[in-house]
Amino acid sequence: MILKTIGLYLFAGALFFAGILHFIYDSGFAAMIPEFLPFRYELVYITGITEWLLSLLLIFPHTRKAAGIATAVFLVAVLPANIYAAIMQIPAPWTEETSLTALWIRPLFQPLLIWWVLVVTKDSPWRRTYDTLDKKEV
Repeated sequence: MILKTIGLYLFAGALFFAGILHFIYDSGFAAMIPEFLPFRYELVYITGITEWLLSLLLIFPHTRKAAGIATAVFLVAVLPANIYAAIMQIPAPWTEETSLTALWIRPLFQPLLIWWVLVVTKDSPWRRTYDTLDKKEV
């Protein structure tokens, strides 16, 4: 249980930090988005904010399970950008040069991140957004 909690907070912290990087290295992240897509910088900022929100929602027990699933979906959604960057040999956003091996590690590592977030949020309870009546009162 303690390892799962540590894993959860490490993941949430890394996701929050990744969101910060989207604003610091916005040009590098924008380069990872194919040119035919409009609003590349806006997409970078939206994904950075999304990473912040997901990381925070992972912390709270009431939203953890839904946030875990949403994070897994988000990681699948951004996978094409990582594959595109590897194919086009676009360096990591914070550098001018990245080895081809390192570029392919990122998309190959993505399934591990998806597995990780699903494991650390698996047993979290679903919470309703409305109050339920106690059956004894009915």
